[in-house]
Amino acid sequence: MARFLAFVDIFVESSLMDDVVQSLINLENLEELYEVTGEFDIVTLLSAADIEEFREVLKNKIMKIKGVKSTVSSVVLKAYKGPRCVDDPHRVNEPQKLKVARQ
Repeated sequence: MARFLAFVDIFVESSLMDDVVQSLINLENLEELYEVTGEFDIVTLLSAADIEEFREVLKNKIMKIKGVKSTVSSVVLKAYKGPRCVDDPHRVNEPQKLKVARQ
């Protein structure tokens, strides 16, 4: 079964940005982590087994990091393009081993 995915946008106290990033890097559920410009300070992609695990990570891990002011989450309903798309014709697969024919 596919993992539960959500983008979690994080507002951070600017003076604690480096500390927040270091804490987030240590979370196993974070697939991707970006410091960004714009409305949010950090954008992450979080994976979980289900909504309960997602809630646990968000409430009891991310929101308890010193310097995290608030979050906005967007649950992924379906991926149309990218590395998590099964039907994406542009998906880059693992390199195949070269088979050498013996003569």
